[in-house]
Amino acid sequence: MDKLLLWMSVFTSLLSAFAQTDLKQKVFVFPRESEIDHVKLTPHLEKPLQNFTLCFRTYSDLSRSHSLFSYSVKGRDNELLIYKERVGEYSLYIGQSKVTVHGKEEPLSPVHLCTTWESSSGIAEFWVNGRPWVKKGLQRGYTVKAPPCIVLGQEQDSYGGSFQKTQSFVGEFADLYMWDYVLTQQDILLAYMGSPVNPNIIDWQALNYQINGYVVVRPRVWD
Repeated sequence: MDKLLLWMSVFTSLLSAFAQTDLKQKVFVFPRESEIDHVKLTPHLEKPLQNFTLCFRTYSDLSRSHSLFSYSVKGRDNELLIYKERVGEYSLYIGQSKVTVHGKEEPLSPVHLCTTWESSSGIAEFWVNGRPWVKKGLQRGYTVKAPPCIVLGQEQDSYGGSFQKTQSFVGEFADLYMWDYVLTQQDILLAYMGSPVNPNIIDWQALNYQINGYVVVRPRVWD
C-alpha cells in the first residue's frame, strides 16, 4: 500500500508539473529579475522547421535588453531566439545568425509581436501591434533544428540552462501562438485582435508548460 501511495504521489506531481491549460485572458507574471525563474514549454514539434510564425503579447517596464522567446536544440543555443534590445529594437536569431529591426513603439505599453521567417527566401518580418516593420533577411536555405527546448523568461546559453539574470524577462507574458508556416497579413491581424487561426505548434489555449521558480499565472487586465 505504501508503494501504491508513493507512485500515486509521483504521478500527481508529474501531472501538476506539466500542465496543459487554456490560458486565454491570462498571463505568466515574471515578478523579479532572476537567473532561475522561467517557464519551459513542451510544443507539438518533432520535425525541423522550414518556416514559422510566432506571436505573443508582453507588458514590461524593463529598460535593459532581455530575452522574449528562447528555442535551443542539443549542441546549439540560439537556434531560434527573439530578443528585445530596447524599446523599438528587436533581434531575431536563426541558427546563431542575427538580424535587428527598428521601428516606432510606445514605451511602458503592452506590445503584441509577431515574427515570421521563411527558409526559401530568408526573409524575416516583425509585426508590432499589427503594423509591419522593415523586412530583413538571414539564413536563406537554412532549416531550424528540432526537437527544441523552449524557455520563456530566460535566454538559454546551453540546452535548457546557463541563464543570466541580466538577460531575464521581468513583466507579463501572454497569448503565445506558433505555426510551422508564414501567416498572411490578414491572419496576423486576426492574431493581434485575439482570434488566432489554428496554431499547430504552440497554442496558448492548450498549453503544455512547466513553471520553474517564481512565476505566477494571473488574469490579464490590460489590452
